[in-house]
Amino acid sequence: MPYPNQKVEKKLYRTGFKYIAGVDEAGRGAWAGPIVAAAVILDPKIKIKGIKDSKLLRKPERQRLDQLIKTQAVAWAVGSISQGTIDELGITKANILAMQAALKQLNRQPDYLLIDALPLDYAKMPYQNIIDGDYKVISIAAASIIAKVYRDELMDRLDEEFPAYGFKQHKGYGTAHHFQMINQYGICQLHRRSFKPIKDFIN
Repeated sequence: MPYPNQKVEKKLYRTGFKYIAGVDEAGRGAWAGPIVAAAVILDPKIKIKGIKDSKLLRKPERQRLDQLIKTQAVAWAVGSISQGTIDELGITKANILAMQAALKQLNRQPDYLLIDALPLDYAKMPYQNIIDGDYKVISIAAASIIAKVYRDELMDRLDEEFPAYGFKQHKGYGTAHHFQMINQYGICQLHRRSFKPIKDFIN
């Protein structure tokens, strides 16, 4: 799998755009916990080696890159939307809300957005939604790293509040162990009640 590149960003810089934000999420498919999005504006003059889709990185490398991106980016921010809102609005609307929340938190507002897969209406800003953007586009891959590290750390903390479920191991995703723990203890307030198989456990 090749590393993501800056082709899209370079073309936009040449067109006159200056602050290009990559946007991606973590936790879309999980059974429990929030969905988290990150927005990152990279500095075109600074090359950070090793950035790729967060799912392809081992945890130590992901954490190392997370710190590098945060210290060397022009701006970065995260947005988090709770499992309750996911159940109320559906995962796609919650995903968009998380991305909008991340963009609002940026201390430097972008003039162009590069988004993984989803269309996004934000401040009437021009954007491209790119399928598998986290594999192809470096700023989207950087956002995927920030979002995943933030969400993983959040799920580790929530594991202390709900120790029966093993959130520290599976981060709320659908594993055999997670299913077994739900079978044994029932669901908790972190579970997404609109998701299968969680809704099957609700009487």
